[in-house]
Amino acid sequence: MIADHRMIVRLALAAGCLLFAVAVEADLPSPRLDQLTPVGGAAGSVVEVVLTGNDLDGGETLLCGHPGLRGEFIKAENPNRLHFRLHTAPDVPKGTYDVAVVGRFGVSNPRLWHVAHGLEDVSEVEPNNTRAQAQSVPINAAISGQADGNNQDVFRFVGKPGQRILIDCLSARLETEMDALLVVTGPQGQQIASNSDYFGRDPLVDFVVTADGDYFVEVRDLTYRGGYPYRLLIHDRPQVEHVFPRAVTVGQSATLTAYGRNLGGSPGAWRIGELPLEEKSFPYLPPVDLLAMGGFRFREHPLQHSVLPTAATCTLVGEQFLALDADPVTVVLSEGPTGVEQEPNDTREQPQPLTVPAMISARFDRPRDADWYVFETDETGGAYGFDVYAERIAGRCDPYLFLYDEQGNRIFELDDYGHRVNAFDGHLRDPSGQTNLPGKKQFRVLVQDRYQRGGARYQYVLNVRKAKSDFFAASIHSSPTLASTTVWQGGAASLDVVLHHVDGGNQFPVTITAEQLPPGLHVTPTVIGADNRGSVVFWAEEQATPWTGAIRLWATSKHGDRELRREVRPYTRAHQQVGSRPMREQWLAVRERAPFGLRMEPERLSVEAGQKADVRLILARYWPDFTGAVDYQPLNWPGQFQLGNGTIAAGQTEASLSVTVQPGTRPGEYTLSVLGQAQVPFHKDPNEKNRPNTLVAMPARPVTITVIPAEKR
Repeated sequence: MIADHRMIVRLALAAGCLLFAVAVEADLPSPRLDQLTPVGGAAGSVVEVVLTGNDLDGGETLLCGHPGLRGEFIKAENPNRLHFRLHTAPDVPKGTYDVAVVGRFGVSNPRLWHVAHGLEDVSEVEPNNTRAQAQSVPINAAISGQADGNNQDVFRFVGKPGQRILIDCLSARLETEMDALLVVTGPQGQQIASNSDYFGRDPLVDFVVTADGDYFVEVRDLTYRGGYPYRLLIHDRPQVEHVFPRAVTVGQSATLTAYGRNLGGSPGAWRIGELPLEEKSFPYLPPVDLLAMGGFRFREHPLQHSVLPTAATCTLVGEQFLALDADPVTVVLSEGPTGVEQEPNDTREQPQPLTVPAMISARFDRPRDADWYVFETDETGGAYGFDVYAERIAGRCDPYLFLYDEQGNRIFELDDYGHRVNAFDGHLRDPSGQTNLPGKKQFRVLVQDRYQRGGARYQYVLNVRKAKSDFFAASIHSSPTLASTTVWQGGAASLDVVLHHVDGGNQFPVTITAEQLPPGLHVTPTVIGADNRGSVVFWAEEQATPWTGAIRLWATSKHGDRELRREVRPYTRAHQQVGSRPMREQWLAVRERAPFGLRMEPERLSVEAGQKADVRLILARYWPDFTGAVDYQPLNWPGQFQLGNGTIAAGQTEASLSVTVQPGTRPGEYTLSVLGQAQVPFHKDPNEKNRPNTLVAMPARPVTITVIPAEKR
């Protein structure tokens, strides 16, 4: 169950991570981009933007997530406040895109840029804090504004009877920390509507104009902090709320029905508030490439799936696309048949029969709705897997799943699922898991919303299957806060890799490899055993050419006679202390000489389970004035391997490590690294003689240990 305590839990976790980071996080400059203002522009526009952050020194280039986006440097007010013109080509599709600063110390974390089509770009003009000061704007406009703390921004537009007006404030979806509230008043000052927390924390107002006149929109920030940018869309264009069904079979054309406003379709039975949703059907052909690599493709970064941004789609094979070229919707891709919920199935006595494997699009039609299903196991029985996709497809329910045997006994239940690891937050309100069942028996499945809610938005997809091992892989920077990844010449840096194993997939090791690396940048194929986390270490040659760009990571695993190759999906922190969200590419940079480098020798060795492996840790000192000690500790090692913390003494260049391999360790390959930490004299100005000590943390080039079964003695 996920309730209001999620914020408290996440802040507590983030605080714990920050306390740990004091001991291990590198203090060499790491570019951090806090804010991009404004946060959007129309296709074909040129917009002056301001980027603020930390360690943005020399940031005269932008790295953008689409070739049609280009930054033109204007000036730097100071090293951490930069001005650019952001060019958006006319052919850049509607959606959101990453933008980062490239500077002396690498590439920053990204921020989001929203590209609109068919809307007039308008910039907020202050003062506009009262009804008398309201800024006049046209309908079908995208307004770039900035929240005013304890005050509000007021905009005025002319409405005509019969117009269905949509007012949509994008702020949290563009990863600002604003908590927006919209209030709409009419010509006589009467309140017509207000809203907050419709798309995650972002509000939406939907109303029909009943009289000619001026209508006023107030934008308020419920955090009262001010300064956060937003995009306010005021339009009467088509808007898609969602589609149905939400699961489709790859290789087959499907007919989907869009539900929304101003679609030009017929009003349907579903309502949100007092107004009906229109319905319009359209053909959809699922992509064929995503299923094989276990991928997910999106047009707008999926930040609306919950109140705080999570890695909601990290365990989803699917596509987010623009339905009717209007708004993003997400569908689940299936290799097997799909179906839809059949009412009535509200009681144990009226369950909907399922044929396994089953992938069923469903919804909680009304408050307190309960959906029952029944299936029969095959002759052999064994492990069966269950998934309910809700948060992963931006459904609004918080489902749980109960499983009952033929006697009515509850034998299994599932609720929340997913990993929180350092900066990565993949914990969702979706149930997922497996259990062993006897053969040729009937079982009933109950799916219900934790808070007994229902209606048009409370959709989900139920998957019941004979268990089939698989996994999902994601990568993220190793710092628990907003960060980027820079590899210093002669040194190394790591990415966290998070694995979600499916249906017993943790029985099989996973190997991480990299593609598109520039000359001089290397990564050892990294084997992660029966664990949900590992570290991939990148190391640069001493003479590697400075570089900034995108790489691609792949995860492979052999499950019996099946060879699985899955994309490693890149993620980044959304806010300084909470939330994570996907990127389309994994960005890295190679920069100037590191103060030191570490490597483990030999690169490969074999050892029996229950024995010790002897490894040398070699230290290369690159900065002439760095002669101090280097402390080391294991870097995210699995529990079967043990190594005490140690030190390479001042003036020394080597240490001998004795790695204990626990008895019973599963045979196979394991990739291990250590994290070195040292106090290093450093100043950004290379000519500065007074260089205070700075704590620098850097991983070593790893060793791959092959564990072999212990000989019988």
